[in-house]
Amino acid sequence: MSAPVPVHFVDEGPRDAPAVVLSGSLGSTLAMWDPQVPALSERFRVIRYDHRAHGRSPVPPGPYAVSDLAGDVVALLDRLEVTRAHLCGLSLGGQVAMWIAAHVSDRVDRLVLCCTSAWFGPPEPWLERAETVRARGTRAVARAVVGRWFTPGFAGDNPEVIERILAMIAGTPPEGYASCCEAVGRADLRADLAAIRAATLVVGGAQDPGVPPDRIEALSDGISGSRAVVVDPAAHLANVEQAAGVTRLILEHLGSPPEAALSPEARSE
Repeated sequence: MSAPVPVHFVDEGPRDAPAVVLSGSLGSTLAMWDPQVPALSERFRVIRYDHRAHGRSPVPPGPYAVSDLAGDVVALLDRLEVTRAHLCGLSLGGQVAMWIAAHVSDRVDRLVLCCTSAWFGPPEPWLERAETVRARGTRAVARAVVGRWFTPGFAGDNPEVIERILAMIAGTPPEGYASCCEAVGRADLRADLAAIRAATLVVGGAQDPGVPPDRIEALSDGISGSRAVVVDPAAHLANVEQAAGVTRLILEHLGSPPEAALSPEARSE
């Protein structure tokens, strides 16, 4: 692991409430969690942050690994004197949360994994995207990425959301995006899943081309006692496309009795 980076963060909600850390996708900023913050911050101390080389966080030289990004989160918890927190991560953020839950389990209470996988497949597409970004900038891939993040129906009905997300991706530093892209491509956390003991909810989008429902079920199957839920319609950024439903699922999981949080029963929304 490389030295931790002091990532940019926002800390909201009651300081004496249980903490929940929100970890975003590749190419996002902490603003991607805007739909969840009002409801979550009524009951939790909500800590959201920009991955290294994203948003307002520093851009250290690469290469990066998922373990490096996870180390940044652990260091953030130390800075804030948070001994133990719930973790909620989407896509790359989900891999970061998995790594922490498997390797630094004493810092994790409950776990929510959204639209993510322990292994995103062969690294070549990720390495090719990193090359494109280094050569042409993040704007060169933004439109294609957003095309996978939302269903056509949502995109057509919400052009202002699409433009905002396009700008968010295009604003990510190219070298940072490329290095995080490589980290995703090289990550294989499948062997780590058996070490996760946190009560886990796995959420997926029915129309997510990167993490289809069968991959959501496979991830849930690898984590003992976890529960899988597929929301429909939704693509990769399900927390935006199905904001109310995903927020409700997070609140239910983080606030449910221990025996309910560990229920293996899967259902669809």
